[in-house]
Amino acid sequence: MTVTLHVCITCRAGETPGEGEVTPGKRLHGAILEAGVPDGVNVVPVECLSACNQGCSVALSAPGRWSYVYGRLSDANARDVIAGAAAYAAAPDGLVPWRSRPEIFRKQSLARIPPIAVVPEAAE
Repeated sequence: MTVTLHVCITCRAGETPGEGEVTPGKRLHGAILEAGVPDGVNVVPVECLSACNQGCSVALSAPGRWSYVYGRLSDANARDVIAGAAAYAAAPDGLVPWRSRPEIFRKQSLARIPPIAVVPEAAE
């Protein structure tokens, strides 16, 4: 099953980019793609993860799994984000053991969201 790594490309990380300059979020997105995305991970750029006060942010999610939002990231963290995404993809429920997480995923988690319960549709 493919997991999704959402990368906020509008994150400014406290910077005020000038006309035509690349935002820190876009730099992070580019660095992640350049680092090489592991099998089973789909990287999706998004306009905003509403973590604006937390620097660059990413979110990991997949159906039936816990989801996570991580912040205070930069393009220098791309390889750690990839390692964390690979560990998440290998965890059937999204719960990666603490010691198996990259340090930034241990210390920079902004939110952990329970899996969305599948509700059977009501009979007509």
